[in-house]
Amino acid sequence: MAGAETRPTRIWRGIEMEEASVIENESIAGEKGLEGEVEETLIDWKSLWKPMAVIIGLFLIFFWLPIDNSRFAGAVIESLALVKWYAQEHVLLCLVPAFFIAGGIACFVSQAAVMRYLGPAAKKVVAYGVASVSGSILAVCSCTILPLFAGIWKRGAGLGPAIAFLFSGPAINILAIVLTARVLGLEIGIARAVGAVIFSIVIGLIMYLVFRKEEQEKAQAAMMMPEPEVERPLWQNVIYFVTMVGILVSATWGTPAEPVGVWNAIYSVKWPLTGAFAGLLGILLVVWFRVMAFKVVLSGAAVLVLALLFPNEPLIAFSAGIIGLTIMITTTRGETETWFLSTWDFTKQIMPLLFAGVIAAGLVLGRPGSEGLIPSSWVSGLVGGNSLEANLFASVVGAFMYFATLTEVPILQGLLGAGMGKGPALALLLAGPALSLPNMLVIRSVMGTKKTLVFIFLVVVMATISGLIFGHYFA
Repeated sequence: MAGAETRPTRIWRGIEMEEASVIENESIAGEKGLEGEVEETLIDWKSLWKPMAVIIGLFLIFFWLPIDNSRFAGAVIESLALVKWYAQEHVLLCLVPAFFIAGGIACFVSQAAVMRYLGPAAKKVVAYGVASVSGSILAVCSCTILPLFAGIWKRGAGLGPAIAFLFSGPAINILAIVLTARVLGLEIGIARAVGAVIFSIVIGLIMYLVFRKEEQEKAQAAMMMPEPEVERPLWQNVIYFVTMVGILVSATWGTPAEPVGVWNAIYSVKWPLTGAFAGLLGILLVVWFRVMAFKVVLSGAAVLVLALLFPNEPLIAFSAGIIGLTIMITTTRGETETWFLSTWDFTKQIMPLLFAGVIAAGLVLGRPGSEGLIPSSWVSGLVGGNSLEANLFASVVGAFMYFATLTEVPILQGLLGAGMGKGPALALLLAGPALSLPNMLVIRSVMGTKKTLVFIFLVVVMATISGLIFGHYFA
């Protein structure tokens, strides 16, 4: 019949329907695949938002930068001036020797030895006694102590003793305490000395208690640590570190308040004393560190010639000595290369943060005796009397402001003359030398945000309480 389909036609139509069905199924599968690809985005916002926020934030800051504002322009100049002063007065004389000492601690002092005397399992009297005495002998500022703190912390020192060392270095400064007593009064000088000693131990103990679980785990790990193979006896390491610390302390010996007495006598021979320690270091490099004698002789001769040619510019000879030491230890194979690499690790970790912190501190508060974004009249007006607010404000300002060694005394002398209470003055003396904004940034990079915040909180709170008590009895 005309309307009937033949068998071949039906077969062919069936094949066409099957092909259409396959094509339709493939089309549906393709659409589903495309939908799945759209759901899986290539943008990882978790990793992108932080750098994007920084870039946008910097753009907005630069976009709205108040260049025409005279106070802002002055604050920028102050921050740059503070960085320049910091580079000239502290980097070469304070930080570079401290970096070499920290590198030596990481390289030559065994982790087992550090943990035996300063570790979590060490006797508390020994650990905190060694930490506080070691820190006070150095008599350095809050930034110079940082490489040394990082060195003993990374070698396994307990949190409490490490914090005691960190606080005592800049706070228990015998010269600063004597100057405080002479200029600001005997009672505030004694209160500063007693408060600094108590602070270093109490804050260290509280830090240990707050993070005791971590400290107990560290102590258990120390018990499993094998006795290290020692390349040289302890007494040789002691002589080496005493020599390095001698260079640091003598080179940074500050000008005394009066040109008389023992402090002035030491100051008058600080550079010959530094040279004597440097000569002893040269001998140790030859005898114990296998540095070729001719390298030490050439370096010493260059330093001596520069010292004689430029007697009024000691930084020239000192810089030459640093360059000579670097060349000697990097061209001698063995442990001296490890010493340099450890020193460099501390330098690249700490220096950028210190400079960033100094710039920020100079911008906000200015140099000592100068103006930053925050007017000094606001500061002096908020620290009068002995109220809780005055002591707390003095502690916070002291904690964030950078004080070089001994500079806090003349600053406080001016503030006391402007009406500052004695309680806030002590609070600033206890919080200021031990902390600063650059110091905080580096501490965070060494032991983490949480421990750093707890340490800052303890220093500020204890300084505030001490100021309240002192101001109540000696107003």
